[in-house]
Parts: sequence; C-alpha cells; structure tokens
Amino acid sequence: MCRCAGSVTAGSILLSETDTGRGGQPHRPPHPLTPGDPVLDLSYFKFRRLPRQVLDLEYLEKLYVCGNRLRDVPKGITRLQGLRTLALDFNKLDDVPLSVCQLTNLTCLYLGSNRLISLPPEVRNLQNLRCLWVESNYFQRFPKQLYDLPNLRSLQIGDNRLRTLPSDLLRMESLRGLWLYGNRFQEFPRVLLKMEQLEILDMDRNRISEFPNLHHLPGLRLFSYDHNPVKEPPRVGEEVLIVGEGAEEVGGARTTLILAPVSLLIISEVCNFCKQNCSLF
Repeated sequence: MCRCAGSVTAGSILLSETDTGRGGQPHRPPHPLTPGDPVLDLSYFKFRRLPRQVLDLEYLEKLYVCGNRLRDVPKGITRLQGLRTLALDFNKLDDVPLSVCQLTNLTCLYLGSNRLISLPPEVRNLQNLRCLWVESNYFQRFPKQLYDLPNLRSLQIGDNRLRTLPSDLLRMESLRGLWLYGNRFQEFPRVLLKMEQLEILDMDRNRISEFPNLHHLPGLRLFSYDHNPVKEPPRVGEEVLIVGEGAEEVGGARTTLILAPVSLLIISEVCNFCKQNCSLF
C-alpha cells in the first residue's frame, strides 16, 4: 500500500502521446495540481514511463509513482534534487535505477513489490536516507551496501528470501526499526542480540522454533514473532509489546495490555516510530 497521505493528485501535468493506457486513451489524473505544490501523486495510472513533464518540477519534495508499470526511471529525474521522498512500490523494476541513486537528498525511498534481487553500489550515495522499504522482492542475501548509509533508521525487508544476517549488520548503528517478516530464517539471527538500539523488530512468518532471551535489548518497544513454529513465547523486557501465539502468557501484570485490542497498540507504536524516524506524516 502506498504511503501518500496528504498528497495532491496531479491533473495539469500534460501527458505526451506515449503516456497512454488501454485503447490508446491517455491517463488523465482527476484533480488539478497546484503550481508549486511540493507533493505529487501519480500512483496507479498504469504508466509505462514517467511523464517527461514531471522532470521540470524542480520544486517537488515528495513524488509517488506507486502501482504503475515502470521498468526504469529516466536520467532526467536527477534534476529533482529537492526530492525527500520517492515511492516506486508496485512497479516492474528489475534493478534500482542509477538515476535514483543520484538523488542525494532523499530521506525516504520505497521500492517494495518490484523484482529486485540486489542493490547497486551507487546506493551508497544516498547518505541522507533514513527510511528504506524493499519488501516483497527477491533478496537472498542482505544487501551489504546498506552498511554505508549512516543515517538509515528504518529498514523494511520483509517478504524476501533471507536465511541469515551478516555479522557486519552491527555497523548499522542508527537502525531503529527492522522488519524481517516473511523470510526463511530457521534460527534467530544472533547478531540482533547485539543491536541494543533496535526499537521495532518484526520476525513474523519465518521458520524459527526457538527464540533467545531478549531482555537485554533495552531499546526494544515492539517485537513480533507470530506464525513461527515456537513452543514457548520469547522473554522480553517489561515495556515491550509482543505479538504472537502465547504472548498473553508472558509478563504478569502486562497480560491485560497484550489482550487489549493489540492491532490498535501496534498501529500506535509503529505510527509513533514513523513520525520520529521516517518523516511519513
């Protein structure tokens, strides 16, 4: 799902003859774009290429082009150096376009639900990146290029094909939220036990049968382990919201909290995290 709350849908972008849908009909966004508006939403218009007029909007700060049919991003996007957020979810990207790696002021980049198997070395150029979503792709190995992003605080890499995490993950000292759900872990990655700064850790839908004691992760606020073949729930600190089978049995006085509408608690926790770390709202 695309994160474009508060964005303005484009209308006065004049589409070229090549920007057409089925039957040769141009995709006409329904609402006019306010000149100078820093947010542009071109999601779900079935574009095969980014309209060239977008490349003239050098005042843009947030650009959403989710749910189209893009296989590449034109080099001209490098003119949009004011971009802070770029959403390319649900397209047909086989690789991260090198032009995107030249948008050095990006703080949030969304590349989920594409066809990625790796990241290019040029991703290291994104030194201001705080939030990266690459969920629902085809990563079999953790992308080592991320070690060199000193400000990355939120990493969504769920629904991929990871089996292990490298010990060098410790280099990501700014990381606060890590989503690893829907991968192929059979054992809890031991390196995570040394990442005391983590606040959110999502291990849902893996193949882990036993979790270690997580009491010594002082920063942890939300831990999800649901849909793993565990016999006993993991042990966590008193302030941690845990989500998974048997969670209500853990924590004594905390039981009422876990049995409360847990989805609302999760939403609240994640929203607070995103406000502080991802500039989504």
